[in-house]
Amino acid sequence: MDPRTAAQRFADTWQHAWTHHDVDALITLYADDAEHTSMPFRPPHRGRGAIADYIRWSFTGETDPRVTFATPVVDGDQAAIEFRVHAHDNGTPVTLAGCVFAHFNEHGQAVRTRDYWHTTEGHH
Repeated sequence: MDPRTAAQRFADTWQHAWTHHDVDALITLYADDAEHTSMPFRPPHRGRGAIADYIRWSFTGETDPRVTFATPVVDGDQAAIEFRVHAHDNGTPVTLAGCVFAHFNEHGQAVRTRDYWHTTEGHH
């Protein structure tokens, strides 16, 4: 799959599936042996199962998410994609803004992803 197509599919799927907390849809985006790092100093999650567990954990306490992903910036087999989420975390309104960097294989699956993000209370 062309990396531009893979990156747009990644962004579109994340936008829809995060809104609905659909972990099954999200995990199809990743290769079996993919590696995901959430924030630069956290240990990576290796393999689809570990990534799915992390995603489930990250959705805990989150309600009513409104999610937007920007058009991916693609260079070779990698993409940078900004995102923003307005949600409630255990009842408190929060905004999460970040960027994911994704490397894709020839099948269009993410093989390595890395996030940088920040949250603030309220909707900004």
